[in-house]
Amino acid sequence: MVFYQKKYDIIVVGAGHAGCEAALASARMGCSVLLMAIDLDKVAAMPCSPSIGGMAKGQLVKEIDALGGEMARVADKTAIQYRTLNTKKGPAVHSSRTQNDKIRYHIVMKAVIEKQPNLDLKQAMVERLVVDGGRIVGVEDRTGFGYQTKTVILATGTFLSGLIHIGFNSIRAGRAGEFASYSLPEHLKELGFKLGRMKTGTPPRLKRSSIDFSRFTKQDAEQDPTPFSFFTQKISMPQVPSYIGHTNKKSHKIVQENLKHSALYGGIIKGISARYCPSFEDKIVRFPDRKRHQVILEPEGLDTDEIYASGLGNSLPMETQIEFVRSVDGLEEAEIMRPAYAIEYDYVNPLQLSPALESKPVSGLFMAGQINGTSGYEEAAGQGIWAGINAACKVQGRKPFILDRSQAYMGVMIDDLVTRGTCEPYRLFTSRAEYRLMLREDNADLRLMETGHGLGLIDNNTLKDVKERKKQIAKEIKRIKGTVIKPSKDTNDYLLSCGTRPVNNGVYLDQLLKRAELNYHAVETLSKSHENFGKRVAGQVELEIKYEGYIKRQLLEIEKFRNLERIKIPEGFDFTGVHGLSNELREKLSRIQPISLGQTSRIDGITPAAISMLMIAIKAFGKRSQALHMHVFRATNIATL
Repeated sequence: MVFYQKKYDIIVVGAGHAGCEAALASARMGCSVLLMAIDLDKVAAMPCSPSIGGMAKGQLVKEIDALGGEMARVADKTAIQYRTLNTKKGPAVHSSRTQNDKIRYHIVMKAVIEKQPNLDLKQAMVERLVVDGGRIVGVEDRTGFGYQTKTVILATGTFLSGLIHIGFNSIRAGRAGEFASYSLPEHLKELGFKLGRMKTGTPPRLKRSSIDFSRFTKQDAEQDPTPFSFFTQKISMPQVPSYIGHTNKKSHKIVQENLKHSALYGGIIKGISARYCPSFEDKIVRFPDRKRHQVILEPEGLDTDEIYASGLGNSLPMETQIEFVRSVDGLEEAEIMRPAYAIEYDYVNPLQLSPALESKPVSGLFMAGQINGTSGYEEAAGQGIWAGINAACKVQGRKPFILDRSQAYMGVMIDDLVTRGTCEPYRLFTSRAEYRLMLREDNADLRLMETGHGLGLIDNNTLKDVKERKKQIAKEIKRIKGTVIKPSKDTNDYLLSCGTRPVNNGVYLDQLLKRAELNYHAVETLSKSHENFGKRVAGQVELEIKYEGYIKRQLLEIEKFRNLERIKIPEGFDFTGVHGLSNELREKLSRIQPISLGQTSRIDGITPAAISMLMIAIKAFGKRSQALHMHVFRATNIATL
C-alpha cells in the first residue's frame, strides 16, 4: 500500500455532525487532523429535520458550546425560527430549538472546517483500518491509498451497509443519492466487533407552492429570541413560521390498507426502529384508537421551495405516498419533491467502548454518533466533541476526558451507552438525567467553560468573564439573603400590585423572591443593588434562590452518587475471581469492564449485594498489589546491594 507523505495525529472518518465536532475539537487542541468525507458537498448535512435542539437536545447543544464546540454557533448563523420548549414547566426542562436553513448550515460549517488550522479536509471513502499489534496505525481508502495516523475516530452515521427502502424497492445508500459503505463494516467484524442493525427514516419534502397553508394553523417564531450559543451577540437571519395540521380517518385508512406494501410491515426491514420517533405505519399499528396525528410543515430554507412534512414519515411505495399525503387537509394538491423513505444501517454495540469512546478491541480507535446506536444530530455532535477531545488526550499523553452524570447531559448519554448499551436508536430525554435541575441550559457555561479552557478550547477572556459572573452571582445572592424588607405602605402597595400578599413584619428579601408571583426585577425594585448586573446574572440569582431547597437536596444526592464514583476499579482487576457473584454477572462485568463502583451499580442486574462483594474484592486486590509492589521494591534493593 502507498501512503500519503503526511502523517496525522488523528483521522476522522465521516463529516456529519459527529465528525465535524470531533475534527474541530482535536485540531483546536493542537493535533494534526484529517477529516475524510465520502462527499464534500454533504459536510454537516441535515438529511432529516433541518433543526437543532429540542427536549434535552437543547441542553446538550449548550454543553457542546460551553466546551468550545461549533454546533450552537452555526445554528445561530443559519436559524430561521427559534422556539423554547416546555416553558410552562420548571427551568430544568426548558429546551431551545431552532429551525435552520439546511444549505446554509452545511456551507457555514464547511467554511469553519476549511479555515481551521491543523485540519485537512479530503474526499475519500475509507474501506479498511490499518491495525498493527492491536493498535491503529492508519486507514486505507477505496482506491487502495493509505493515510498514516496515531488514532482514528469513526463517525460514519447511517453509511455502514446502508439500505434505503421505499415500499419493496431497496437501494444501497448511506442517505438518498449517496454511496453506502459495505467493506468497512465487514472489516470491523474481522477485527472482532459485534455489529447490530437499526432503522430510521425521513418524511417527504413537499413543494411549497402546492400547499394550501390556510388549512393549517400558523406558528410564528419567538419574538426577541435568546441565541443558542453563549458567544452569539446578534441574531441576523430572517424568522419564518411553521404550520400545524393533522391527519384524518382517510389518511389512516390508506395506510392501514397498504401496510402489506410497507417495507417496515412487509417483512423487508430487519433493523430496530426508534421507539420515540415512529414512522406513520408504526403510529397506526401502535395507536389504533387515535383519530388523528399531528403534521408540522417546516421550511427547509429561505431560498428553497421544499417543505419538511414532519409526522408523515413512512416506507410506503411512491404511489401510496402520493395518495396518503394528499389525504391531509390542505395537501390535496401537494407535490412530493423528495419521497419519504426508511433506511437500515449497521451499528457497533457501544458496550465495546470505554467511557472515553475508545474501542476495547483496537487501541486508538474511537467511535462517535450513529455508529454507536444513537439518533439525532445533537447526540452525534455531543459524542463527536467527546471523542475528539479524548483522541487528542491520548495523542498528547493526557488523562481521558470524562464527565459524569451529575456534570452534564453529555455524561448521562455516554454513561448510558457504554454501561447499558442499546438495542434501539438511543435518544436523550430530560427524564434520563437524574440531576437535571443542576444541568439546565442556562448554566451550561458556568458548569463547563472552565473545563473547556483546561482543554484549550475556551479562550482566556471567555474564562475571565465566566469567573467574574460567578462572583457577581454569589455576591448578589449574599446581598439578597442579608437584606431585610420592613413593612410600609409603599412596600405593601407594591407587593399587592404584583399579585402577592403584603408583609406585617420584617422579612428577608430572599423569602420574597421565593414567592411565585415575584421575580428578580420585583425584589430589586424593593431594594436596589448598587451594581448593574446583566440579564444572565439576574437570571441565575433568581433561579438559585427560588429553587434553593430543591438544589440542596439534589446536591446531597450528587454527593452520595460521587461516593461510589470515587471508588475506582483497578486496571487489570479480574471479575471472574470475585466470590459470590453469579456466572452471568462475572461474564457481564468482564465484558463491560466498568471503571468505578458507580458505573458498576448502573449495569443491568447488579444488586447491592454484588456491589458489597466487589468492594471487598477491590480492597483485597489493592492489598495484594501493595504487597507485590513492596516485594519487588525489596528484591530490587537487594540486587542493587
